[in-house]
Amino acid sequence: MGGPLLWPAEEAWPLCPEHEGAPMLPVVQIYRGAVPDVVPFPDGCDLLQVLWCPRKHSDGGWVVPDVRRRSADAVGEVLSEPPTPAEVWANYVPRPCVVHPEAVTEYPYWDLDDDLWDELEFRFVDLEQETGWDHQSHLSTAPGTKLVGYPGWSQDPRWPDCAECGKRMEHLLTVESTEGDALSRRAWTPVEDEGVPYEGPGLVLGDLGGVYLFECGTCPGRPFTHRFDCP
Repeated sequence: MGGPLLWPAEEAWPLCPEHEGAPMLPVVQIYRGAVPDVVPFPDGCDLLQVLWCPRKHSDGGWVVPDVRRRSADAVGEVLSEPPTPAEVWANYVPRPCVVHPEAVTEYPYWDLDDDLWDELEFRFVDLEQETGWDHQSHLSTAPGTKLVGYPGWSQDPRWPDCAECGKRMEHLLTVESTEGDALSRRAWTPVEDEGVPYEGPGLVLGDLGGVYLFECGTCPGRPFTHRFDCP
């Protein structure tokens, strides 16, 4: 996360469509082998790369992202010195770090069907009274940066539809300002990190919010879009 990318030397580096000529910055690079059977990769691709422009944008946009998939073996000569933008918002630049993926099971919270919510609401209340486990913070959506699963909406869900086929797009990636809070850490802290202070990516997205990336797995080229979400 936030580190160098395996980028072909002969391939043009992504530029921000709004700030013309401004290079984007690396955000996340994931190898297929690190998340087997979790993230859908097109045939012949084993590397997912996400970049964004770390500046304010029109209409209140925090960042403008770009998503690339490629074959690591086909990269050839690697770009040794990626371009860097002349201007950045420091709060939008992730701190370089290595991510160790962990598979978890999530359940919807804000995305829970209304009828099912009505049926389960009192069970959630009883469970919290008996065990101290809160469905939203401890048992539904994992906090922090994650692949697939459910977005951890803090506002009403705003799932996008694909502009090409009209189908609802799928959640690909969440990048959040923090990796957890005092409530969620009780349930979601990896065993290896118990008792260790959280070190997030050093981001302040909006009011400590997150960026959600969505893609269409049906249309050629896997078109993508994004949403901002803030407490």
